[in-house]
Amino acid sequence: MSESTGVPAVDGLVVWSLAAVAVCAGLGLLWRLVRGVRRIATRVDDFVDDWNGVPPRPGVPERKGVMERLDGIEDRLTSVEHELHPNSGQSLRDAVDRVDVALNGSPPAPP
Repeated sequence: MSESTGVPAVDGLVVWSLAAVAVCAGLGLLWRLVRGVRRIATRVDDFVDDWNGVPPRPGVPERKGVMERLDGIEDRLTSVEHELHPNSGQSLRDAVDRVDVALNGSPPAPP
């Protein structure tokens, strides 16, 4: 401020008011920054918990991690895989081939 009101008390009040506004604005920006960082940190923490799994605690069941769940999916797929290829006549694929032969009269083309 290059101009003065001529009253030192008013000039001092203006300077202190501007300083208070600047400090409050800085604190507001800092609060928004901290709130955003905290929100991101919470989401990262949730992601890590989902990835690694969470052990059981009182009132909350265990949650398996991603790798453990993928391993379970692979196990279930390998238990169903024998149904997709012709074998001794007991698979789903053999049943579909029998129905195809009964309806069309010709065996299906090999895969």
